[in-house]
Amino acid sequence: MPLSPTEQKYILHWGEMGTRWGVNRTVAQIHALLFLANAPLHAEHIAETLNVARSNVSNSLKELQSWGLVKVTHVLGDRRDHFVALQDVWEIFRVIVEERKRREIDPTLSLLRECAIEAEDDRHMEEATRRKMADVLGFLEMLAASYDDYKHLQPATLKRFLTMGGKVARLLGTDKEQA
Repeated sequence: MPLSPTEQKYILHWGEMGTRWGVNRTVAQIHALLFLANAPLHAEHIAETLNVARSNVSNSLKELQSWGLVKVTHVLGDRRDHFVALQDVWEIFRVIVEERKRREIDPTLSLLRECAIEAEDDRHMEEATRRKMADVLGFLEMLAASYDDYKHLQPATLKRFLTMGGKVARLLGTDKEQA
């Protein structure tokens, strides 16, 4: 599948953004390729199109499958596994946020809760340090609770909510106005 210059640009940029978000460049590029594809692709095709090693493609596809962003499918008359990416941008967003929360925020919350318990009996810790740790824990707990409140919203409802953001901010006013 020859890529158009615009598709190449999109895929290369998605790979660069992936590295900034802590995702392997090839993983992000494969995700972009599969997202843009209008038909399932097999691993050899992906390797040829992106000019990357077949083993790298295999490992990257496993990573994308573990995130729930890519699924295996089959094509009649072809014994190879083919791959398709989620196509709904709202579902992609939901899956990525859920996985990042599960992999990053949840373990951090567990550790911070342990530290808060240990800090109560830590005679060597200053009260100011204890408060800082509690502030971070409180912030992350509030963020996680907010996510839990919103994660079940339908995409249309979430979209309306997000487009209201500026109006809600103006309704609530700024900190300067409240001071």
